[in-house]
Amino acid sequence: RARERRARFVGKNGACNVAHKNIREQGRFLQDVFTTLVDLKWPHTLLIFTMSFLCSWLLFGMVWWLIAFAHGDLDHSTRLQREPAEGAAGSGAGFVPCVTSIHSFTSAFLFSIEVQVTIGFGGRMVTEECPAAILVLIVQNIVGLVINAIMLGCIFMKTSQAHRRAETLIFSKHAVIALREGRLCFMLRVGDLRKSMIISATIRMQVVKKTASLEGEVVPLNQIDIQMENPVGGNSIFLVSPLIIYHVIDKNSPLYDISPTNLHHHEDLEIIVILEGVVETTGITTQARTSYLADEILWGQRFVPIVAEEDGRYSVDYSKFGNTVKVPTPSCTARQLEEDKSIM
Repeated sequence: RARERRARFVGKNGACNVAHKNIREQGRFLQDVFTTLVDLKWPHTLLIFTMSFLCSWLLFGMVWWLIAFAHGDLDHSTRLQREPAEGAAGSGAGFVPCVTSIHSFTSAFLFSIEVQVTIGFGGRMVTEECPAAILVLIVQNIVGLVINAIMLGCIFMKTSQAHRRAETLIFSKHAVIALREGRLCFMLRVGDLRKSMIISATIRMQVVKKTASLEGEVVPLNQIDIQMENPVGGNSIFLVSPLIIYHVIDKNSPLYDISPTNLHHHEDLEIIVILEGVVETTGITTQARTSYLADEILWGQRFVPIVAEEDGRYSVDYSKFGNTVKVPTPSCTARQLEEDKSIM
């Protein structure tokens, strides 16, 4: 009976299945507030966005109310039904408030909103009676600009994050192992659904499995790079159409001793594929990831062709993107295949 499959290290959608616990130095996240805000989930970001403005309006509303209270504007507002004429402050013809038409905390709160978002309904304004009021006006405008810059920048970064572009970079659901040029190869297919290209795209693979050293040290997630080959050579790819990326299973490969009979017994085997590149339209670096467990690797199959020439141009049929067909493949390990070749 097959043992229970271990948890994925990387999900099929590219999400890393790692939970961070017991972090004692939580203050490190506050040293980079902007990144922390961008990494938050949308409900939390919108809540902070709303509360940052509400709190600043309430805070400065309280300051304006205290200025009016300290200057005596609230006492005279019940007696003076109209604002004094121009020049009244110099002639002593009437009482001049620090801010006109502030009668309560509600009106002070409304004035705070008008100052910070520069609505300017015209019913309330700062006079030259109180220098402190002018200073508060300057401070609130600066604070409002800072909040706008941070929060709007945060919203922009969340809507233009690189992983959004990675949603249209797709990998085949299954990987296959079959012969190519007389050698066993691990193969997968990758494609880009958008017409805008990924510039300087590179792809690499890693095998993640549980290992133990000679000294008895157990490494639960040992990451081993494996050499990849693709139609254009090296790790750089020209992803204008779907490509089949393959890894030759040789003596340096972690898959060297895997055969179809014992493939599905390697419950600790996970192959991670990472595609990186620069988005042509935005210049932002993006990364797409996926992984293949042992039961997602098909032995003795290969991908069907999906690119055909039609009316003077190449057409890609994505309905066959993950389709495979059976092909004659030795039911032995790559080690045994090489030994048989050497004997012959």
